[in-house]
Amino acid sequence: MRKFKIAILGGGNIGTSLAKGLINSKQFTYNDILITEKREPRIAHLKELGFLVTDNNHEAVKQAEIVVMSVKPQQFGNLAEEIKNDVTPGHIIISTITGVTFKDIESFFGKIHILRIMPNIALEICESMTCITFRNTESKLEERILSIFDKMGKTMIITEDMMGAATVVGACGIAFALRFMRAMSQGGIEIGFDSEMAQLIAAQTIKGATRLIIGTSNHPEGEIDRVTTPQGITISGLNEMEHQGFSSAVIRGLITSFNKLENLAIKSNKPV
Repeated sequence: MRKFKIAILGGGNIGTSLAKGLINSKQFTYNDILITEKREPRIAHLKELGFLVTDNNHEAVKQAEIVVMSVKPQQFGNLAEEIKNDVTPGHIIISTITGVTFKDIESFFGKIHILRIMPNIALEICESMTCITFRNTESKLEERILSIFDKMGKTMIITEDMMGAATVVGACGIAFALRFMRAMSQGGIEIGFDSEMAQLIAAQTIKGATRLIIGTSNHPEGEIDRVTTPQGITISGLNEMEHQGFSSAVIRGLITSFNKLENLAIKSNKPV
């Protein structure tokens, strides 16, 4: 019997967001999760949040059933080399690491249960969009994993070749959406609201817009048409935004991020 249900190797942004989400979704307790971290300030922060923390990756892997590798891409090789003798066929390996493929993981651990996931930091409030791809897993295990992540937002099963695109739209997309919210707030300040009021209006409006789409068959353009009227103020604003390149700027931003990811993969001679 393993002491912990989940070991999260890496207490950075995604690792911490995942740990918070597991707690906030009421699926796990603090005693079920062990986080590994070597940076003293991060260790102190995680302990303040109530998590159990160690700097010993060996012990964490040995004591957990599910092992989440959540480090920077350049740290993967050293981490995998460090724990490869601790990983057994009974482990479930989950990687959140951009650009690290199933082939990379199997080169260290062999053909064991592996998942690649691409969530975003909204895991911590159980509102993540998490894309998942499986390797060497049976349907019962896949259902179990999906059940865990479904309680922390929405999940989508994708093929491994789409993980790069998922990274840009889903993970980077949080920053892109927040930049739009910031711009909307700044515009609100310019036309008379104080910063707190402008941010609340922008945030709630964006939340409402997403709720009109998620879980429905509605299309964004259909909802836009409901707001715009001939010679109205909404269409005037939309047309000015498009004249200034709004949609094309967003699309080009996503493509630029994707190309950067592709170029990093080319340099390392592997797909994302």
